[in-house]
Amino acid sequence: MKDLIARINKLSRKKREQGLTPQEEKEQQELRAKYLKNIRHQIVDALESAGYKPKKKQEQTCSCGHCSPRTEKRDEVPCPGKNIH
Repeated sequence: MKDLIARINKLSRKKREQGLTPQEEKEQQELRAKYLKNIRHQIVDALESAGYKPKKKQEQTCSCGHCSPRTEKRDEVPCPGKNIH
């Protein structure tokens, strides 16, 4: 990880001072993506070890079913769950 950060910093300094070649720009983007992926993984691990369990992904519709595309009455009455979307 230290080597990754050192290379990212080196490319960043070079970019400010003299610019990067297209190959170096691509490398910089890949290294940054790898770094961010690693950080996200560490955060998820820390949350899970603290007992946090992620919720299920939310549905595209509200839980009342009012916003469902198949509901005919949805235009007649405002959705009661509209403020929680």
